[in-house]
Amino acid sequence: MASIGFASSIPPCSPPSRLPTRTRQPSRSANARRTSSHAPGRTSYRVHRARSPPDGQAWYGIKSMMIERIDVRVVEMPVRLKRVFSSGSYDTGPAGQLLGKPVFVRIYAGGVVGCGQIRPISPGHFVADTVHSVVAAIRDIYGPLLLGKRLTDMEAIDEVLTLRLAGNPAARAVLDIALHDALGKSLGLPVNALIGGCCQPVIPLEWSVSLADDVEVMIAEARRAVEDYGIKVLCLKAAGQGGWKRDVVNFEAVRKVVGDDIVIGVDPNTGWTVADTISAMREMSVFNLGYMEQPVLRRDVRGLGEIRVQAKGVPVMADESLFTVQDAAELASTRAVDVFCIKLYKVGGISPARKIAAIAEANGIPINCGGLAVASQFEAAASAHFCATIPVRRTFGAAEFVFGVGTMGADPLVADGAMSIVDGAVTVPTGPGLGLTLDEAQLERMTLQTTVVA
Repeated sequence: MASIGFASSIPPCSPPSRLPTRTRQPSRSANARRTSSHAPGRTSYRVHRARSPPDGQAWYGIKSMMIERIDVRVVEMPVRLKRVFSSGSYDTGPAGQLLGKPVFVRIYAGGVVGCGQIRPISPGHFVADTVHSVVAAIRDIYGPLLLGKRLTDMEAIDEVLTLRLAGNPAARAVLDIALHDALGKSLGLPVNALIGGCCQPVIPLEWSVSLADDVEVMIAEARRAVEDYGIKVLCLKAAGQGGWKRDVVNFEAVRKVVGDDIVIGVDPNTGWTVADTISAMREMSVFNLGYMEQPVLRRDVRGLGEIRVQAKGVPVMADESLFTVQDAAELASTRAVDVFCIKLYKVGGISPARKIAAIAEANGIPINCGGLAVASQFEAAASAHFCATIPVRRTFGAAEFVFGVGTMGADPLVADGAMSIVDGAVTVPTGPGLGLTLDEAQLERMTLQTTVVA
């Protein structure tokens, strides 16, 4: 019988130790103005905001890193990706269309440039962000508030952004990732070294198998994950046509093909009722069900608790029910679930993810490091750095950012440092920041829309 835990005897990461000194660049004009230019296939905006001059104070002997400029790009996808789940699909949309495309952010501060990327999904997904809302939130609210702030003031930044415009987790996440990348680069340290250090230099990966009407399609994808990439944990999407009984048939069919050494979980993405879930788990358990992820509606915490009581030892995981630290506190206090699935784009970035991880630790709840099925290398690297800081004994299963590390082709925006899958796992980057080098020329070629806050 396959087990759900992982252990590692590999020594901790050995990050670079250089500590460079940076000087602050002169402030730009304080005159507030907006300009726009239009060219075939792309749109550009420039926003200027007046701000107070930085105080120039030193921080532990390092020149303060003041945020001077934020560059926001909506970029084209090299291929169109579609993945199906109970309430819709991950669809990156047709070429040239903004909806479904990634948002790439660069934060300029004291001579370094921090990068982050997020991919808001088209309508139908459970995160209430789109490309347009992410760009607008950064352009009109978050970006102007960040100007003049120090990279080191992460908590103060989080507080002021929350007070001015709550929610918007995808916009908050891409800024938080870029801030961590910039701070890591300024100190010559990988992101994981800034947030607790590296407990897991190698991260095992989970493969989420897309829902399909034809079970043979799901079998083929599962076989590819196991045979071509060495994946040892699969998660089958569920709650499609045919109801939960069809999902039981799918589960049995995949299990027979991949064997008992592979952990298989099921994710209905809120598509079942409590009764459906209990019935499905009872039948799937005969075929060694590894775990059950978010079977019922997001706010049905009581329902999750009922399922957990009836689960007979099969772990129940919260995903859509876990957005905020308040959600984490409620789930922990009610003992509604066995596992927290933490996704950076869902919770608002690395900083809030660490707070949720602390709540989980205090309540003895292990963490699953989640991710978006169509994530990029930059998103996957941020998730890997966060996962690396969680000790093995406090993790559950495998990390779900497999599609950001080469399974859908090389990421054209990464010039150097790209992660790759080896025997079902990835090695956490050890370079400064996220450890990735941006291909500036490719970014220019792939840009559909540009917004600058300075």
